[in-house]
Amino acid sequence: MQLFARDIMSRNYDTIHMDEPVEKAIKKILNAKVRPTGHKTDSLMVIDYDKGLVGTISMYYILYHLRPTYLNFGVDGAELNWKGELDEYIRAVKQKKVVHIMNDNVLSIPPDEPVMSILDRLIKNNLRRISVVENGRLIGVVYMSDIFYHLFSE
Repeated sequence: MQLFARDIMSRNYDTIHMDEPVEKAIKKILNAKVRPTGHKTDSLMVIDYDKGLVGTISMYYILYHLRPTYLNFGVDGAELNWKGELDEYIRAVKQKKVVHIMNDNVLSIPPDEPVMSILDRLIKNNLRRISVVENGRLIGVVYMSDIFYHLFSE
């Protein structure tokens, strides 16, 4: 069996403009579509004014930026008293713009990329999805969960 990106990519993916507030991204992720494979998307493709792909935003990135930045410098969150602070962190992350917290390290593949090559890229780069681009345009997304589904569902 030989599978390529075009065979397993999702053509029904959600996008968000880079200048939208993170609150809108949160709502889109909460109300995301369930793909035909039965998996729900937890990320959005971020586009610019020309509808070009500039990044991704996911549940992970939102939760990462919900945390106070000092936790990135060796502070152990388990040792802190979090009483009464959660609401403020939620409010603050919702007000940020997508461009400020998105992952702008965009890897993409052509539609004729073999599935094993795609899987290798995902694993080596610790990604759960990769964009499929043809002639400079985003045409689909390959999700790791969809690769798993296509390989093992039969």
